[in-house]
Amino acid sequence: MVLSEEEAPVTVRVDRWRAGLPPDAWPDTLPASGVIARRDVFAVADAYRAGSASARQLLTAVLVWAYGPIGYGPWRAARSLDADPAGNRLAYALEESASNEDALRTAYRRLRDPDQARLPWLGPGLFTKVLYFAGYRRGAGGVQPLILDRVVASRLPAEAGVRRRNGWSVEEWLAYLRWASERARAEGVEPDAVEMALRRGPQAVVERVEVADEPDVSGLVRLVHQGA
Repeated sequence: MVLSEEEAPVTVRVDRWRAGLPPDAWPDTLPASGVIARRDVFAVADAYRAGSASARQLLTAVLVWAYGPIGYGPWRAARSLDADPAGNRLAYALEESASNEDALRTAYRRLRDPDQARLPWLGPGLFTKVLYFAGYRRGAGGVQPLILDRVVASRLPAEAGVRRRNGWSVEEWLAYLRWASERARAEGVEPDAVEMALRRGPQAVVERVEVADEPDVSGLVRLVHQGA
Protein backbone atom coordinates (compact mmCIF):
# COMPACT_ATOMS: atom_id res chain seq x y z
CA MET A 1 0.00 0.00 0.00
CA VAL A 2 1.48 3.35 -1.03
CA LEU A 3 0.52 6.79 0.21
CA SER A 4 1.21 9.63 -2.19
CA GLU A 5 2.07 11.96 0.69
CA GLU A 6 1.82 11.88 4.45
CA GLU A 7 3.15 13.52 7.57
CA ALA A 8 6.91 13.60 7.99
CA PRO A 9 8.49 10.18 8.58
CA VAL A 10 10.28 9.35 11.80
CA THR A 11 14.03 8.84 11.98
CA VAL A 12 15.47 6.10 14.17
CA ARG A 13 18.85 4.53 14.82
CA VAL A 14 18.44 1.15 13.16
CA ASP A 15 21.52 -0.29 14.83
CA ARG A 16 20.14 0.54 18.28
CA TRP A 17 16.74 -0.95 17.49
CA ARG A 18 18.18 -4.12 15.97
CA ALA A 19 20.54 -4.61 18.91
CA GLY A 20 17.61 -4.47 21.33
CA LEU A 21 15.22 -6.85 19.57
CA PRO A 22 15.18 -10.57 18.78
CA PRO A 23 16.76 -11.11 15.33
CA ASP A 24 13.72 -12.94 13.95
CA ALA A 25 11.47 -9.97 14.71
CA TRP A 26 13.26 -7.48 12.46
CA PRO A 27 11.56 -6.87 9.07
CA ASP A 28 14.32 -6.66 6.48
CA THR A 29 12.21 -4.39 4.24
CA LEU A 30 12.40 -1.47 6.69
CA PRO A 31 14.72 1.20 5.25
CA ALA A 32 18.31 0.80 6.43
CA SER A 33 18.51 4.60 6.58
CA GLY A 34 16.21 4.59 9.61
CA VAL A 35 13.80 7.02 7.94
CA ILE A 36 10.47 5.24 8.46
CA ALA A 37 7.19 6.41 6.94
CA ARG A 38 3.68 4.95 7.04
CA ARG A 39 4.20 3.49 3.58
CA ASP A 40 7.13 1.45 4.91
CA VAL A 41 4.97 -0.05 7.65
CA PHE A 42 2.20 -0.77 5.16
CA ALA A 43 4.76 -2.64 3.04
CA VAL A 44 5.45 -4.96 5.99
CA ALA A 45 1.69 -5.34 6.57
CA ASP A 46 1.22 -6.29 2.91
CA ALA A 47 3.98 -8.89 3.33
CA TYR A 48 2.30 -10.21 6.47
CA ARG A 49 -1.00 -10.69 4.64
CA ALA A 50 0.88 -12.40 1.80
CA GLY A 51 2.57 -14.79 4.24
CA SER A 52 6.11 -13.49 3.71
CA ALA A 53 6.42 -11.57 7.01
CA SER A 54 5.58 -12.72 10.51
CA ALA A 55 3.23 -11.16 13.04
CA ARG A 56 6.31 -10.31 15.12
CA GLN A 57 7.88 -8.47 12.19
CA LEU A 58 4.67 -6.53 11.64
CA LEU A 59 4.58 -5.58 15.32
CA THR A 60 8.21 -4.44 15.16
CA ALA A 61 7.55 -2.26 12.12
CA VAL A 62 4.57 -0.63 13.82
CA LEU A 63 6.44 -0.01 17.06
CA VAL A 64 9.54 1.42 15.34
CA TRP A 65 7.28 3.90 13.55
CA ALA A 66 5.17 4.58 16.66
CA TYR A 67 8.03 5.13 19.12
CA GLY A 68 10.39 6.76 16.65
CA PRO A 69 13.52 8.13 18.32
CA ILE A 70 12.12 7.84 21.87
CA GLY A 71 14.88 6.27 23.95
CA TYR A 72 12.80 3.63 25.70
CA GLY A 73 11.16 2.44 22.45
CA PRO A 74 13.41 -0.59 21.83
CA TRP A 75 13.14 -1.72 25.46
CA ARG A 76 9.36 -1.59 25.50
CA ALA A 77 9.11 -3.20 22.07
CA ALA A 78 11.33 -6.04 23.28
CA ARG A 79 9.06 -6.61 26.30
CA SER A 80 6.03 -6.85 23.99
CA LEU A 81 7.81 -9.27 21.67
CA ASP A 82 9.21 -11.40 24.50
CA ALA A 83 5.68 -12.04 25.77
CA ASP A 84 4.71 -13.57 22.43
CA PRO A 85 7.81 -15.47 21.26
CA ALA A 86 6.05 -17.28 18.43
CA GLY A 87 3.74 -14.43 17.50
CA ASN A 88 0.69 -16.61 18.08
CA ARG A 89 -1.17 -14.21 20.34
CA LEU A 90 -0.85 -11.34 17.91
CA ALA A 91 -1.71 -13.53 14.92
CA TYR A 92 -4.82 -14.69 16.80
CA ALA A 93 -5.93 -11.07 17.28
CA LEU A 94 -5.23 -10.22 13.66
CA GLU A 95 -7.41 -13.07 12.41
CA GLU A 96 -10.22 -10.58 13.03
CA SER A 97 -8.75 -7.41 11.51
CA ALA A 98 -11.05 -7.22 8.48
CA SER A 99 -12.89 -3.96 8.01
CA ASN A 100 -16.31 -4.82 9.35
CA GLU A 101 -17.51 -3.82 12.78
CA ASP A 102 -17.94 -7.30 14.20
CA ALA A 103 -14.42 -8.32 13.23
CA LEU A 104 -12.93 -5.06 14.47
CA ARG A 105 -14.76 -5.38 17.78
CA THR A 106 -13.40 -8.90 18.22
CA ALA A 107 -9.82 -7.91 17.37
CA TYR A 108 -9.89 -4.97 19.79
CA ARG A 109 -11.31 -7.10 22.59
CA ARG A 110 -8.70 -9.80 22.03
CA LEU A 111 -5.87 -7.28 22.26
CA ARG A 112 -7.24 -5.98 25.58
CA ASP A 113 -7.80 -9.39 27.14
CA PRO A 114 -4.81 -10.91 29.01
CA ASP A 115 -6.29 -14.36 28.47
CA GLN A 116 -6.31 -13.88 24.70
CA ALA A 117 -3.87 -11.54 22.96
CA ARG A 118 -2.95 -8.73 25.32
CA LEU A 119 0.78 -7.96 25.39
CA PRO A 120 2.78 -5.85 27.86
CA TRP A 121 3.37 -2.23 26.88
CA LEU A 122 0.78 -2.58 24.10
CA GLY A 123 -2.26 -0.56 25.12
CA PRO A 124 -4.96 0.84 22.81
CA GLY A 125 -2.82 3.77 21.69
CA LEU A 126 -0.37 1.27 20.19
CA PHE A 127 -2.49 -1.71 19.29
CA THR A 128 -4.91 0.45 17.27
CA LYS A 129 -1.84 1.30 15.20
CA VAL A 130 -1.30 -2.43 14.64
CA LEU A 131 -4.96 -2.87 13.67
CA TYR A 132 -4.75 0.11 11.32
CA PHE A 133 -1.74 -1.14 9.40
CA ALA A 134 -2.94 -4.75 9.37
CA GLY A 135 -6.52 -4.05 8.39
CA TYR A 136 -6.85 -0.78 6.48
CA ARG A 137 -8.10 -1.22 2.92
CA ARG A 138 -7.57 1.85 0.78
CA GLY A 139 -10.47 2.58 -1.54
CA ALA A 140 -12.85 0.24 0.29
CA GLY A 141 -14.78 3.00 2.05
CA GLY A 142 -17.00 2.40 5.05
CA VAL A 143 -15.77 1.80 8.58
CA GLN A 144 -12.01 1.19 8.62
CA PRO A 145 -9.59 0.54 11.50
CA LEU A 146 -7.90 3.79 12.50
CA ILE A 147 -5.36 4.91 15.06
CA LEU A 148 -6.73 6.17 18.36
CA ASP A 149 -4.07 7.54 20.68
CA ARG A 150 -3.87 10.46 23.09
CA VAL A 151 -3.08 12.96 20.34
CA VAL A 152 -6.10 11.97 18.27
CA ALA A 153 -8.39 11.63 21.29
CA SER A 154 -7.50 15.11 22.54
CA ARG A 155 -8.61 16.63 19.22
CA LEU A 156 -11.83 14.76 18.60
CA PRO A 157 -15.15 16.63 18.85
CA ALA A 158 -17.75 15.38 21.30
CA GLU A 159 -19.85 13.85 18.54
CA ALA A 160 -17.04 11.39 17.78
CA GLY A 161 -18.07 9.49 20.91
CA VAL A 162 -14.68 9.33 22.67
CA ARG A 163 -15.01 10.48 26.27
CA ARG A 164 -11.58 9.65 27.70
CA ARG A 165 -7.98 10.57 26.96
CA ASN A 166 -6.81 6.95 27.22
CA GLY A 167 -8.00 3.44 28.06
CA TRP A 168 -10.81 3.57 25.51
CA SER A 169 -13.50 0.93 25.36
CA VAL A 170 -14.13 -0.93 22.13
CA GLU A 171 -17.41 0.96 21.74
CA GLU A 172 -15.61 4.31 21.96
CA TRP A 173 -13.17 3.17 19.27
CA LEU A 174 -16.00 2.01 17.01
CA ALA A 175 -17.90 5.26 17.56
CA TYR A 176 -14.79 7.16 16.44
CA LEU A 177 -14.43 4.92 13.38
CA ARG A 178 -18.06 5.56 12.40
CA TRP A 179 -17.59 9.29 12.88
CA ALA A 180 -14.41 9.31 10.78
CA SER A 181 -16.09 7.20 8.11
CA GLU A 182 -18.98 9.65 7.88
CA ARG A 183 -16.65 12.65 7.72
CA ALA A 184 -14.61 10.93 5.03
CA ARG A 185 -17.73 10.04 3.03
CA ALA A 186 -19.10 13.58 3.27
CA GLU A 187 -15.83 15.15 2.13
CA GLY A 188 -14.81 12.53 -0.43
CA VAL A 189 -11.60 11.48 1.31
CA GLU A 190 -10.12 8.35 2.82
CA PRO A 191 -10.95 7.68 6.49
CA ASP A 192 -7.29 7.77 7.49
CA ALA A 193 -7.03 11.25 5.98
CA VAL A 194 -9.39 12.34 8.75
CA GLU A 195 -7.08 10.81 11.38
CA MET A 196 -3.99 12.38 9.81
CA ALA A 197 -5.64 15.80 9.72
CA LEU A 198 -6.59 15.49 13.40
CA ARG A 199 -2.99 14.63 14.19
CA ARG A 200 -1.84 17.81 12.50
CA GLY A 201 -3.78 19.92 14.96
CA PRO A 202 -6.60 22.45 15.20
CA GLN A 203 -5.50 24.30 12.07
CA ALA A 204 -6.07 21.17 10.01
CA VAL A 205 -9.02 20.71 7.70
CA VAL A 206 -9.55 18.23 4.90
CA GLU A 207 -9.58 19.38 1.31
CA ARG A 208 -11.90 17.40 -0.95
CA VAL A 209 -10.29 14.63 -3.01
CA GLU A 210 -11.72 11.58 -4.69
CA VAL A 211 -12.06 8.60 -2.35
CA ALA A 212 -10.34 6.31 -4.82
CA ASP A 213 -7.27 8.56 -4.87
CA GLU A 214 -4.33 8.19 -2.53
CA PRO A 215 -4.65 10.96 0.07
CA ASP A 216 -2.49 14.01 -0.54
CA VAL A 217 -2.12 14.86 3.13
CA SER A 218 -0.52 18.24 2.55
CA GLY A 219 -3.64 19.09 0.58
CA LEU A 220 -5.98 17.34 2.99
CA VAL A 221 -5.09 19.61 5.86
CA ARG A 222 -8.11 21.89 5.54
CA LEU A 223 -11.49 20.48 6.91
CA VAL A 224 -11.63 18.08 9.83
CA HIS A 225 -11.55 20.83 12.45
CA GLN A 226 -14.08 23.06 10.73
CA GLY A 227 -17.32 22.70 12.57
CA ALA A 228 -15.72 20.19 14.96
